[in-house]
Amino acid sequence: MTSLDKPTEETTEADDARAVTEAALFEAFGGVRGMVETVLPGLLFVTIFTLNNDLHMSAIAALAVSVVLVVVRLAMKDTVKHAFSGVFGVAFGVVFAMMTDNAKNFYLPGMLYTLGLALAYIVTSLAGVPLIGLILGPVFKENLSWRTRNPGRKKAYTKASYAWGFILLAKSAILFPLYWWADTEQLGWVLVTLKIPPFLLAVWLTWVFLAKAPAPIDVFAEMEAAEKAEKAEKAERERREQEAASTLPP
Repeated sequence: MTSLDKPTEETTEADDARAVTEAALFEAFGGVRGMVETVLPGLLFVTIFTLNNDLHMSAIAALAVSVVLVVVRLAMKDTVKHAFSGVFGVAFGVVFAMMTDNAKNFYLPGMLYTLGLALAYIVTSLAGVPLIGLILGPVFKENLSWRTRNPGRKKAYTKASYAWGFILLAKSAILFPLYWWADTEQLGWVLVTLKIPPFLLAVWLTWVFLAKAPAPIDVFAEMEAAEKAEKAEKAERERREQEAASTLPP
């Protein structure tokens, strides 16, 4: 290997690691389609309510489009976890708004969820089990190996979880005062506007931290290798026993 070859190989490995990280984040957080499914129901609700101030029509339209998104996912035999989470979120908002007869309460369950998620990211990071690691560990096929066997990766997950937590806290700090002081239309449009940018910032920071972290330990590959080694050892032991038995006098 020449001095010119080594940087090229290291660069290739770094590019591969970044590509794997990007693919994993894309899978975990739903990508562009997941973002559309997250934004569309709320956007439809606030648009219709702004036009006619009809709570029931706005709520039904938002819930209907959420159900349609799930049906489309099912028809395409695609992952439905993001669409299903959207349906449940919209359904809670619809029920809460109609029970209180207050359109502004359509947004309250989602706001409370955002605040709770922010606290979960921060608390789990303080506890040494960062939530983003629990989410992405299975995606990277490392499960919880980063906790004890990969300290550099645990550090990256901790930084990413803090980033998610503080970004979501900042978002909550904007939305909750508006919930009390602004009208439904103002709150709705601000909330729709804040759906994607904070999310993209958090995902980008996660990518930055993980791209610089050590590679994940593929525990699934380790288990497969251990299983193959055990089978090979068993087969070798049986072969030796058969050879020993064949050498015994009749």
